[in-house]
Amino acid sequence: MVVYSARESVLLEHDVTWEWELLLAFCLFLGAALYTTVGHAGASAYIAIMALFGVAPVVMRPTALVLNILVSAYASWRYVGVGLFRWRTLWPVLIGAIPMAFVGGSIQLPGQYYRPLVGAVLLIAAARLLRPSQTRVENRATVDLPVGWGVVAGLGIGLLSGLTGTGGGIFLSPLILFMGWSDVRTASGVAAVFILCNSIAGLLGNIASVQALPTNLPLLAAAALSGAVVGTVLGISRFANTAILKALGLVLAIAGLKMIGVY
Repeated sequence: MVVYSARESVLLEHDVTWEWELLLAFCLFLGAALYTTVGHAGASAYIAIMALFGVAPVVMRPTALVLNILVSAYASWRYVGVGLFRWRTLWPVLIGAIPMAFVGGSIQLPGQYYRPLVGAVLLIAAARLLRPSQTRVENRATVDLPVGWGVVAGLGIGLLSGLTGTGGGIFLSPLILFMGWSDVRTASGVAAVFILCNSIAGLLGNIASVQALPTNLPLLAAAALSGAVVGTVLGISRFANTAILKALGLVLAIAGLKMIGVY
């Protein structure tokens, strides 16, 4: 069995071929396209995909964060540009999330702890996608997010996202929708900007981790950004495909179970 170093490839647990790398890139494209339809950048999908492809944990987190930053920056520009954003909903959460994402990003968890933690995050994301009706409250009137509760929520979301290399959108979106702090479409823009800020903070918390970025990152980044272009167009046009989201949820569940060692 050949194990490649971080600077040689993507730490796949088998011989790397260009067909295999293209398949990985295509899967990242699909993940970005699906997630950006709801304003997310897709970190949990990227982690799930890389886990299924056998990418080492030391590479997964910084790669997911870099892709998250690129995709969320584009998604933020698109959603904010069409007015699907509310600063009042975002800033209380950011106050708590940014410093804790930095702290979480600075913590290097051993593989035996990192893998089950990421697995739990993936299973939570899968549950949300497999039961999307739980967060669809389009007829509920929106209210201002209480500043205190927003900061507390941000503390928890920021720490967990920094530890796992995710942007935190999978936790923020259902929370603000369930509590009535945003309507469904505006939540997409709020989530996109939140993920951008949170991902930057998480990466800065452990800037040394960029040394583990794979040499084929440009290919992976191009695939993810292409997916973001498709996904934001669909999201802004009110596209929703429950069947596709449930299929993605199934993939996340399979990867999550693999990470926690069920099989």
